[in-house]
Amino acid sequence: MRRFPTLLMFGTLALGLPLLAAAHDGDIDKVNGAVRVEAGQQAGDVSTVNGAVHVGDNAVVKEASTVNGAVELGAKAQATELGTVNGSISLASGSRVSGKVDAVNGAIHLDQGADVGGRVENVNGAIVLDAAHVGGGIGTVSGDITVGANSRVEGGILVDKSHSWFSGNSHTPVVVIGPRAVVQGTLEFKREVVLKVSDSAQIGPVKGATVVKFSGATP
Repeated sequence: MRRFPTLLMFGTLALGLPLLAAAHDGDIDKVNGAVRVEAGQQAGDVSTVNGAVHVGDNAVVKEASTVNGAVELGAKAQATELGTVNGSISLASGSRVSGKVDAVNGAIHLDQGADVGGRVENVNGAIVLDAAHVGGGIGTVSGDITVGANSRVEGGILVDKSHSWFSGNSHTPVVVIGPRAVVQGTLEFKREVVLKVSDSAQIGPVKGATVVKFSGATP
């Protein structure tokens, strides 16, 4: 699992700086406050520390990232990458990220029709797809994963073991593959999980877990 070295370095250095905001070639950098790209607007890289990043409906940005805050991508908005440390990430309906979506200690939610071309992963926090698409696979260490009804994932699923010396990670992840969902590639589990798969879903090979089938909308 990646540990966001660039974003963590930025956050560490920026904590000692005064309040500031800067723009260069459409980039927006800020410390101690939220950043907002209004609906329909365009920007370059958008980042902050100790604040949220809001990208409005139909807006277009490059990378949107923060330390200690959420990242929100509006309906039909577009970005190349999304990342956060200590915060959640949400993609509204019809939004698209061409690259990866990464969170540390935060949930990730993809609404109906959201599309991520790269990988979606976190360390802690739920990952939920609601009739959404992920092209580069899904990964977590201790988060629950729900590939909801009519969602599609290429690149498989990985639940990795913790590589941290801290052993407070006692939660057993629950992985649900919903009705008519498709997961192409290997579903690999390097730690104990509960794997529940709809009888109408399609999945690839499973390593390290036993499939529990269910009928209906939810387990």
